[in-house]
Amino acid sequence: MKLFESCRYRHDLYTVFSDWCECAAIAMSNAMDIRQREKREARYLEIVKRYNKEELATFPQILGEVTMALEAAPQDILGATFHELELHNTARGQFFTPYELCKMMAKMQAGTAEDLQAIIGERGYITAQEPAVGAGAMIIALAEAIKDLDINYQQHLHVTAIDVDPRAVHMAYVQFSLMHIPAEVIVGDTLRMEFRESWYTPAHVMGFWSGRLAADRAAAPAAEPERITIPPAQPIPSRPAKRAKPPPRTSQGLTLFDFGL
Repeated sequence: MKLFESCRYRHDLYTVFSDWCECAAIAMSNAMDIRQREKREARYLEIVKRYNKEELATFPQILGEVTMALEAAPQDILGATFHELELHNTARGQFFTPYELCKMMAKMQAGTAEDLQAIIGERGYITAQEPAVGAGAMIIALAEAIKDLDINYQQHLHVTAIDVDPRAVHMAYVQFSLMHIPAEVIVGDTLRMEFRESWYTPAHVMGFWSGRLAADRAAAPAAEPERITIPPAQPIPSRPAKRAKPPPRTSQGLTLFDFGL
């Protein structure tokens, strides 16, 4: 918090936090996601132009603090910092779920080790979908719950997470990347099924998850279409067909085109 607040004398703190999240996400993405590197690098340079050397020096320091916090224990450190800095905007309905509540819900959802091992034994991994990911607290808690069951989430869990707010996507992406959670984090509106941009964590890229998921989808048997019974049609009374009169014969033969029709 002190590192963020050190930049507030020349910049709006909300903007500084958002810019840091995006720059950190871009730095991690560009190390692995070659296809989107050029566009994101241009965006990175556009952001850093707004800060001087002293201010930019705080950016890697903040990343170091976030990394050490997640090394100490799984937690939603960015969501907590966002609230402590009083940046949450209640008018937009931005509320980050307390991590302790997330842990309780994750344990209930994960079930027992036997339940998860049965799924892993059948398909090789577990999938989780988060339609409103926020800073990623629910997924972080789920990864912790799976780890507590002696299952390696870094190998056996894949996450698809969506949020309409790009800043939330960047926050979740940074934390998932540091925890090495295989995930695709998407900027989009789940309710409208509109998706604009995907962020693939290093664990996703290194684990070849795109190909793995695509192969499993292709191998899945297609659902049998529902059979619809159509009642037999009622017979239509037959009527004698009317024959068209042939065109009049002329000395030159039949008329081929009647332009008067």
